Amino acid sequence: MSQTIDLALQRLEAVLSRLEGAVAQRFEAERDPSDLETELAIMGEDRARLAAELDAASARLAEVEATSADVDHRLGRAIDAVEGVLTPARALR
Repeated sequence: MSQTIDLALQRLEAVLSRLEGAVAQRFEAERDPSDLETELAIMGEDRARLAAELDAASARLAEVEATSADVDHRLGRAIDAVEGVLTPARALR
């Protein structure tokens, strides 16, 4: 699970890096008003793509968290079952 979270964080860092690049492009576009419309279109496309990637990463993280909670619950039940079997056996000793 830790590896999955690390992967999600790496993807998030990559998305943030791209966002920083888009911001840098925005600042450059402001310096040259003739290319402003082109830069705005590029930034809009980048923003849409980044938002979709962030949504996908967030959904995946939520899925991993739900799976982790389910595994935790199942392990708890298994531990309780094993303890239930061992407790009477210990009492007979």
